[in-house]
Amino acid sequence: MNLLQNGKSLSLAADKAGMDEKTARKYRDSGHLPSQSRVEHTWRTRPDPFEAVWTEIKELINPAPGLEAKTVFEEMQRRHPGVFAEGQLRTLQRRMKVWRAQEGPAKEVYFPQKHHPGALCQSDFTHMTALGVSIGGQNFPHLIYHFVLTYSNWEAGNVCFSESFESLGEGFQNALFELGGVPEAHRSDRMSAAIYSDCNGAEFTQAYRGLLKFYGLEGQMIQAGKANENGDVEQSHHRFKRAVEQALLLRGSRDFGSRAEYEKFLSELFKQRNAGRQERFGEEQKVLSRLPDRRLENSTRVDLKVGSSSTIRLRHNTYSVDSRLIGETVDARLFSEGIEVWYAQKKVDEFPRLRGENGHRINYRHVIEWLVRKPGAFENYRYREDMFPSSIFRMAYDALKKQPLTQANKEYLKLLHLASQETESGVEEGLRMLLDGRQAVSVQAVKDLLKSGQKVPPPHEVEVAEVNLSNYDALLCEAEVA
Repeated sequence: MNLLQNGKSLSLAADKAGMDEKTARKYRDSGHLPSQSRVEHTWRTRPDPFEAVWTEIKELINPAPGLEAKTVFEEMQRRHPGVFAEGQLRTLQRRMKVWRAQEGPAKEVYFPQKHHPGALCQSDFTHMTALGVSIGGQNFPHLIYHFVLTYSNWEAGNVCFSESFESLGEGFQNALFELGGVPEAHRSDRMSAAIYSDCNGAEFTQAYRGLLKFYGLEGQMIQAGKANENGDVEQSHHRFKRAVEQALLLRGSRDFGSRAEYEKFLSELFKQRNAGRQERFGEEQKVLSRLPDRRLENSTRVDLKVGSSSTIRLRHNTYSVDSRLIGETVDARLFSEGIEVWYAQKKVDEFPRLRGENGHRINYRHVIEWLVRKPGAFENYRYREDMFPSSIFRMAYDALKKQPLTQANKEYLKLLHLASQETESGVEEGLRMLLDGRQAVSVQAVKDLLKSGQKVPPPHEVEVAEVNLSNYDALLCEAEVA
């Protein structure tokens, strides 16, 4: 049209526009552009195969709009054998899609929210196991406690191993102190660490209320099944894990030398992601409330009575304590990754917290004084496997079993008793020397080594020669010839 208005001939204008001269003449004579000449397609090109049964279909989907088209299609095939072919399913799917848009139930509307500086933070746990991170070659299943400011999307997080209140409290306080202030409100999903899980699950737990009160925060929870109400942190989970995946690919390895190295890797990644949020983050920092002078002690205290087996039961796991405490009530303080045992306002023991349930951690030093007096109990002791501090002790026990079992048990328990009185490492090195020298294992032999001060040689290094595959190829060739 422009070329014709500039005095070009019809044939030249059509050629330059890349169309046939007859087509160009049609548009010139009509005076309409191609986009203005297009006729809306409102007619069917073939008969609707479901027209005759549409009333039946509506009787099915009106009371149950969630029915899938495939289910309805199979029902129509059952009711009308031989009428509907498999290839007509797509036609029914399109027609039901139009019905839902025109006559179906109204869909839930999500209302975008306006976020204000310093008003709200959200947090949640996210599993990281699928990323395949390992520490020293060993799989490292873990979670990340993830904290996000909804206005600036500033985020922080730390490694944890369960969705416990202790993990929540530690991660939450770490984030606030890294943030340098306190927002007005904190929103979480209906995690059991913060919300009562019984039928009255609309209330915060006492421990969580105490945490919020200490920092002067208003607590908010989402409605059941409405994860979108915690949408900022949910979306941050996805983006953060995608960033971790990309960083791992760039790194070229998913294995880390230590947990500290992995945590440093995550910390650097958080810093990179927060670098582009500084402007809005600065606005938030100006309106945050002041932090308390100290952190709230992040533990759960439980009063427990020590049983006759010198053990306590805590969060579905069993731990040993000193046998002197049998029958006494101790104050167990549960942290995210450790447990402290207090008695008479004094800490008497501490040990790592077990992950999962129905586990046990028995320290042989707590029970060996009495086990050595009752050697007959060792053979069927429920926690007998915990009585082998290392593989060397297990090998020593296996060597002792060459003699009668009763005598072997007594001798091994005496070795454990010696380890509790001397040093476990010293007894272990003595046992290794005896085993390497193919000498008889006994308590007296270990005592003699400890008294002599003889330096134990380092463990033997085993070298495996590289396999020459050409020998195998030659063998295959000989087999073919044969």
